[in-house]
Amino acid sequence: MSEKARPAWVQTTIITVASMLLAFVVAAVIMVVSDAEVAAKWAYFFSRPGDALGASWDKIATTFYAMWYGSMGNWVNITNTTAEATPLIAAGLAVAIAFRAGLFNIGAQGQAMVGALAAAFVGFTVKGLPIFLHLPLVILVGLITGAIWGGIVGVLKARTGAHEVILTIMMNYIAGSLLAYLMMQKAFQAPGRNDPISPVLEWTATMPRLAGTRLHLGFFIALLAAFIVWWLLERTKFGVQLKAVGLNPNAAAVSGASVSNITIITMALAGAFAGLGGVMMVSAPQLLTGTPTQMTGTIIGTLGFDAITVALLGRSRPLGVVLAGLLFGALKASRRTMITMAGTPDKLTDLIQALIVLFVAAPAFVVAILPFLRERKPKSAPRSAAKAAQA
Repeated sequence: MSEKARPAWVQTTIITVASMLLAFVVAAVIMVVSDAEVAAKWAYFFSRPGDALGASWDKIATTFYAMWYGSMGNWVNITNTTAEATPLIAAGLAVAIAFRAGLFNIGAQGQAMVGALAAAFVGFTVKGLPIFLHLPLVILVGLITGAIWGGIVGVLKARTGAHEVILTIMMNYIAGSLLAYLMMQKAFQAPGRNDPISPVLEWTATMPRLAGTRLHLGFFIALLAAFIVWWLLERTKFGVQLKAVGLNPNAAAVSGASVSNITIITMALAGAFAGLGGVMMVSAPQLLTGTPTQMTGTIIGTLGFDAITVALLGRSRPLGVVLAGLLFGALKASRRTMITMAGTPDKLTDLIQALIVLFVAAPAFVVAILPFLRERKPKSAPRSAAKAAQA
């Protein structure tokens, strides 16, 4: 009997899960080593091994429990996770769809900035519209602005052959400078203030939320966006051509696909989804009290760069991006409880994210560390003597 090889998606899933577990194991070791009290007990390991092992276990268990409780411990904390995950999912899709076309979109940061800036401007300047008109307008403006910013990169790459990595990095700098400049103009500043803080967005421009929680409409919009990307990639002719360009642009061109048009459209779509992530940052309630948001020069944070890690962990698949976004959203939501319950620096979540990406990006390294993950080559069935003679 011949041994069947694992399906590719099964092997990929196994290695991804193993990468995450490895990341948490390494983080646990660093957690113990970096804690002065726990590390001091290891100096007397040979005389009192129980103290060192017990202190280490307490530190690790308390920290991981704090992470779980802060992200999943109760309904309110679960909604904190969804709120943190929402912009990550949207921006992660921006990087993922570009990956599928063979493009490395590092520009999600700048695309999110301009999308958030334009959406916020419409949010606090347009007054008197009902929410069913104002909120869609805010979202549409953010999508279009992000699409334009990403489309510029697509046009330059398609027409001049410039590398998208260089282009997107430069566009990030331009977006950051543009944001810093505009936020110091009176039109973008709150009345009576000279710092880069915009007026409060009209409540009709913000995402409706479930009372007493941070679960808001934006989370479901992000899930809808993931479904749209899946449908686009798997159920449309454009999606087939996009993936063909990602695999082999020369072969795709021979088959009749317009590589330049697909590049432009893909980068515009990527920019639109990154812009949607920026919209989620400025239109979603930031606190359980539903405090309206204001555009600031730093509200985007590192969203665009976090989106790269989400897309990598999600293997550039829409479902994978959703799950990766929820995981990283849970890590971000648990920062406060890690400090209050375990006395662990919240930067540990950044370390875990970095380790996950490190291991996910190097599957051969993970398999080398865990050789039992190595896929066995299928054994061919023995051929009969007659078939052997015919061969």
